[in-house]
Amino acid sequence: MTHPTHPADTGSDLSAITDFAEQLARDAGALIRHERDTNTLRTDYKHQTELVTHADVLADEFITRAIREQFPDHRILSEETMPDLSQAEHLDTPLWVIDPIDGTVNYAYGHPQVAVSIAYAERGRVRAGVVHAPFSDETFRATDGLGATLNGAAIRHSGATELRQSLFATGFPYTKDHLAPLIRRLDAMIHQCRDLRRIGSAALDICWVACGRLDIYYENVSPWDFAAARLIAREAGATVGHFGEVPEGYPADLWGRDILISSPAVWAPVRQLLRAASEYE
Repeated sequence: MTHPTHPADTGSDLSAITDFAEQLARDAGALIRHERDTNTLRTDYKHQTELVTHADVLADEFITRAIREQFPDHRILSEETMPDLSQAEHLDTPLWVIDPIDGTVNYAYGHPQVAVSIAYAERGRVRAGVVHAPFSDETFRATDGLGATLNGAAIRHSGATELRQSLFATGFPYTKDHLAPLIRRLDAMIHQCRDLRRIGSAALDICWVACGRLDIYYENVSPWDFAAARLIAREAGATVGHFGEVPEGYPADLWGRDILISSPAVWAPVRQLLRAASEYE
């Protein structure tokens, strides 16, 4: 396994930081792909769970160790080993936001929609983001102000203008409490849009909006699920925001409740639809 090229300027060279994150994501992707491809016990649920946990920890340790070596003063927010959401509220030092395997159920069942997500934030604003899908060999990346790419080629949102012709994606939590609001939103959306896609990876849902494979994405997720992809979508010209309220003082780039990301022309009508279905107004 290769080691990431370390940026010469660890303070301000965002492109070099994005390169560093991309190499980390690619290497972690190779690791989790190897773990799944060489495991023959996926048909048993217990072993599925063990496979995911094992691969998650391996990838997380690989990524966090490399970041700590290169940026010892930076903080890390990771789903697997450091899921302390209060990290997002401390804005004094740079923060890395990591999901070593986004789409763990897909990973366990042998589906290809799996991603490694790495974001870099300064003072609560995400400045660099990489989402790498190792099973489809697709790498989405963005640097603040420099646009978004897929495997090196510039990407752009779909340009959808009509809700009725729009394809949307969302997801559902593992815990099955409080599903009623989610079902109300789904009912409203499925009646007003073209169709639903249930991909199983929030990071890829958002990246697919960024490159025009989807028109709309909404959900409640954690920062590590969306931080990198949100920047990628924004840099691809999509409208990124929330259909609920962001608490005062909390960085919007890292607030995961009521996320809405879409082609610009349909964002406002979708927001209104989701707010009504959520009984926010």
